[in-house]
Amino acid sequence: MSITAEDKSQIIKDFATKEGDTGSPEVQVAILTKRISTLTEHFKSHKKDNHSRRGLLMMVAQRRKLLDYVRRKDEERYKALIGRLGIRR
Repeated sequence: MSITAEDKSQIIKDFATKEGDTGSPEVQVAILTKRISTLTEHFKSHKKDNHSRRGLLMMVAQRRKLLDYVRRKDEERYKALIGRLGIRR
């Protein structure tokens, strides 16, 4: 259900705003999006896994908060980010 270290490092490399960047909102949102999509696939075959569903809802809420922060700070960064990730809003 979790993402691999290789996937995570690739996401960090793709979405980093500068060298060594692991904590920018873009990177955090991208990692959360990958984890959310992985869990969504998990729920297609495990419909009654309510403990993991709670974690999914918490991840979605955290991603929403980060996206709201990026939107408040810079609207163009927000639009570019949701465009790259394919998130509908």
